[in-house]
Amino acid sequence: MKVLGLTGSIAMGKSTVAKMLMRRGIKVHDSDATAHRLMAPGGAAFNRIAELFPSAIVNGFIDRQALGKIVFGQPDKLKQLERISHPLVAKETRKFLAQQRRSRQNFVVLDIPLLFETGGENRCDFIACVSAPVFIQQRRALARPGMTEEKFLSIKARQVPDAEKRLNSDYILPSGLGLAVTDHAVSRMLIDIADRRLNRPSAWPPAPYKNQAFKGSIYA
Repeated sequence: MKVLGLTGSIAMGKSTVAKMLMRRGIKVHDSDATAHRLMAPGGAAFNRIAELFPSAIVNGFIDRQALGKIVFGQPDKLKQLERISHPLVAKETRKFLAQQRRSRQNFVVLDIPLLFETGGENRCDFIACVSAPVFIQQRRALARPGMTEEKFLSIKARQVPDAEKRLNSDYILPSGLGLAVTDHAVSRMLIDIADRRLNRPSAWPPAPYKNQAFKGSIYA
């Protein structure tokens, strides 16, 4: 089963591309949506986050904007949050891959915003980076509820630069030239992936730690 890693910095249009892939019948695992589900009441992360950040609980739910304000500019608190959420999201990703393998899917997508930041490139056969000009990225980001220029710049500073992501990706999908252009780029990428022949095994199922790149990944 071939695995495409879909990534892109904040407000680059990655979610739009993910929807384009799903409309084509491709199975996509959304890491952000999974994290939100885990943080909902009854989710595996809810009680631990509520205990650690009680002021983020509003009317029995985790208020993500309130939680964001708590960890914003506080690296130690952000790491505490990530130590709760990241392993749980990784577990759900493993389940997704195993389920798709059992259902005989030959191609799936992992939608991971922090793909390069977490070493996720080592668990994918191909990588696609969604990219747009900086002024479009900033305009989109600042239109989001609760977003400020300071917060936007702080988030960007924690992410691998867009230029570096593009350099290390197999495909670059432009999202600043209109939906038709982006959709055409997605189609061309899928045709190319279907035609390509890899000289290495598929990313899933993983070989037992033949190289250290898999250690500590979602396959561990």
